[in-house]
Amino acid sequence: MKDKLVIAMPKGRIMEEALEIWMKAGLPLPNDLEDSRKLILSIEEYNMEWILAKPMDVPTYVEYGVADIGIVGKDVLMEANREVYELLDLKISPCRLSVAGPPDVKPQQGFSKIASKYPHVAEKYFREQGQQVEVIQLHGSVELGPIVHLADRIVDIVSTGRTLKENGLVEMETIAQITTRLIANQVSYRMKNERINALIEQLSRVLAENEG
Repeated sequence: MKDKLVIAMPKGRIMEEALEIWMKAGLPLPNDLEDSRKLILSIEEYNMEWILAKPMDVPTYVEYGVADIGIVGKDVLMEANREVYELLDLKISPCRLSVAGPPDVKPQQGFSKIASKYPHVAEKYFREQGQQVEVIQLHGSVELGPIVHLADRIVDIVSTGRTLKENGLVEMETIAQITTRLIANQVSYRMKNERINALIEQLSRVLAENEG
C-alpha cells in the first residue's frame, strides 16, 4: 500500500531508549521485535514497516526515501550531512562530541593528526578553528590513536568520560551537545504529513510529561 509509513530504527542503545518513549506514546511495535533476526518488520494492521539499520545508515535510508522517517543521533546527522528534515529532539542518549587527547599535548602548536569516527565533523571543526590537521578515520576504539602514536588527539563521543580517563586521555573542547532526533524524508513529509505529524504529536506529549 502506497501510504505505508516506513521507519528506519537504529539497532543498539538508542533503539532501546527510543522504544520506551515509543511505548509510552502508545505507538505500535512489531510483534516479533525482540526475537526476530529480520531486518524489516511489518505492522500490517497499522500499515507500518520498520527497517532495523546501523545508526550511520539511517540518514541515508531516509534521504533516499527508502524510509519515510528515522531515529538517529545528532552526531550521525552532523557527520552524514544528508538532505533530511530534523523534526523533533527526542532528548535521549545525551552525550557530547568532543576533542580529547593526552594531558600534555599542545594542540595549538603547528600541524597535528586527529583520529575520529567523524572525519567530516573533525575536519570542519578544526578548519573553522584555523588549525591545520590530518584526520585519520577509525571505526573502532578511537582512544587507541594517541596511545599507539597514530594521532595526537581524537574527536569522539563522550558520555561519562570514564573511557578517556582509563586510557590516560582528557577532554579538551566540546564540539557539540548530542541527543537523538526524529528525521524525515523531505518528500515523505509533504506526502504523508498527517501521519507523521500525528506521530510527532504523540511523542511530544510523552517528552513534555517526562520534563514535567
